Amino acid sequence: MRSVRLLLIPVLLLLLALPASRGRYNDDFDDGEDLADFDDNDFAEFEDMNDDLTAEAETAPPPRASPSSQHEEDEDEDEATVELEDGQDGFEDSETQDQDMYSKFDQEEFEGVGDMEKTGHSMKDPLIIHTVPAHLQNSWESYYMEILMVTGLLAYIMNYIIGKNKNSRLAQAWFNSHRELLESNFALVGDDGTSKEPVSTGKLNQENEHIYNLWCSGRVCCEGMLIQLKFLKRQDLLNVLARMMRPACDQVQIKVTLNDEDMDTFVFAVGTKKAMARLQKEMQDLSEFCGDKPKSGAKYGLPDSLAILSEMGEVTDGVMDNKMVHYVTNHADKIESIHFSDQFSGPKVMQEEGQPLKLPETKKTLLFTFNVPGMGNTSPKDMDSLLPLMNMVIYSLDKIKKLRLNREGKQKADRNRSRVEENFLKQTHAQRQEAAQTRREEKKRAEKERIMNEEDPERQRRLEEAAQRREQKKIEKKQMKMKQIKVKAM
Repeated sequence: MRSVRLLLIPVLLLLLALPASRGRYNDDFDDGEDLADFDDNDFAEFEDMNDDLTAEAETAPPPRASPSSQHEEDEDEDEATVELEDGQDGFEDSETQDQDMYSKFDQEEFEGVGDMEKTGHSMKDPLIIHTVPAHLQNSWESYYMEILMVTGLLAYIMNYIIGKNKNSRLAQAWFNSHRELLESNFALVGDDGTSKEPVSTGKLNQENEHIYNLWCSGRVCCEGMLIQLKFLKRQDLLNVLARMMRPACDQVQIKVTLNDEDMDTFVFAVGTKKAMARLQKEMQDLSEFCGDKPKSGAKYGLPDSLAILSEMGEVTDGVMDNKMVHYVTNHADKIESIHFSDQFSGPKVMQEEGQPLKLPETKKTLLFTFNVPGMGNTSPKDMDSLLPLMNMVIYSLDKIKKLRLNREGKQKADRNRSRVEENFLKQTHAQRQEAAQTRREEKKRAEKERIMNEEDPERQRRLEEAAQRREQKKIEKKQMKMKQIKVKAM
């Protein structure tokens, strides 16, 4: 009986202790209970444990948490939620508790806590809208280069159309004023050369936007006359800008080809001093037959701006009669050059390998170059003012046909032409020798190749012996000639 009592005592003590511990450690409080009813001494043992843990944390070095573990902890904290029951007013807001907890931490011991606070504040900051740079904006200022290019292109196109139309109007104005005179002196006016038989088209032939041609034929003492209207390149904007710095004028060039029997042997030229100096350097006939410097025409009453190049004085006296002097004097500002030649071959031929081996072909030709008034600002009236110069061209045709040199002048002209031919042969003698030597070497080389290509050794030997015999005969002939020359000299 006594043993039974002893066993009941522990059971009763256990039953009494169980409700007390359940009330002390249970997290689920009743509805009417309040946390303030508990005595502060009930948590004394836990405070002592927290003080011990805090002292150990201060003495021990702070632990380094890995990024992965810290990230997992952040996720767990984000997922965790706290459910508050009715009447639990003692709990504060979770965000304020987190902020208080993070504020207690030491910034040096725990990394990343300050960054989290900064990110939290930065999310609440207002958005700042920056201005877009000028080069990324869709405004007219972004396309100034394209605008300049389009403007320049439009200006070029407009200038092309205006310049082309103006040249066409000037050419038509010249033809309208000269058509009657040309048709009265030539049977064919305006042949374009497209048909087999010559046909008079009665209009200008446009070579390009600034050059117009007109071919006339069917007149005594001449094979034909080519008129070329060379206007300024008004359709080219760059040329227009260049003429602002260096003015120029339109020109009319006339080339008349005479028959061989309708002109005597002489070379003559008259024009501005600058043009005469240039032609004497460039033209083959003037450089060979008019070696003297351009002379003044004051003797014949010509203006000081004009000069004369002549093969002989007799030619100048015959050409510059009173009517010719009248034409030249009254229109000296429009005359660039007048060139009469029976040895006309064009400009000097400059070959890379030296002088040509043959004399150039020559034609009896009359050349006229007239400047259109206006210095680029030409009007249709200025084209009409060139009609007296065309009358001078027609008069020159008849004048040259009638002009004949006397006996002494004819002999002097023949000597000049013989001298020019001899000088040409002397200059080309060395080149002809080199050409002959080159032909001989090529012939020997071809013969040696033929002998080397021979497959039969016996035939190859016979060919070599025949070649040696020919060379020996040539050497013996040269030696015989040298002996004969010595005997004649003795």
